[in-house]
Amino acid sequence: MSTMLAKIAVAWTRAWGFGETAAFEAIAADNYVRHSKTGDEDLEAVVTQIRESHEAFSDFDVEIINAVDDGQIIAIHWRSKGRHTGTFMEVPPTYRDVAVDGAAFLSYAEGKITDETSIWDPREFLSSMRIWHLGKRRPSSADEKEARHAN
Repeated sequence: MSTMLAKIAVAWTRAWGFGETAAFEAIAADNYVRHSKTGDEDLEAVVTQIRESHEAFSDFDVEIINAVDDGQIIAIHWRSKGRHTGTFMEVPPTYRDVAVDGAAFLSYAEGKITDETSIWDPREFLSSMRIWHLGKRRPSSADEKEARHAN
């Protein structure tokens, strides 16, 4: 295992697995950016996501399944688990055990993470909570009538 891979694996696990965000903040470059399906995020936004994850899930645990360093990029296959006991992604607590797998690809220079590409499937996450409806439903005319009569 390379020195950088070991350093990132420890900091990443401490941050995501135990909520010790300072560990991740210490190895992130000043210009760190995270890329995902929802867009680019700075370090502050990622720290907020870590904290929100720990607030919404009791027994939150993140495990590195596999990690590889090619000398410029570290690839991490991870799995997170927890009991959904707080609101997350606008979903109220279901009190169900949930799990989701994902991957992170971290570029680094001079001992610091410069950027990260994060890949995970929110549908897998929501389905593990047994939430099948994804997204907002377009109101029907019956819904509009019901809303008018309710007022």
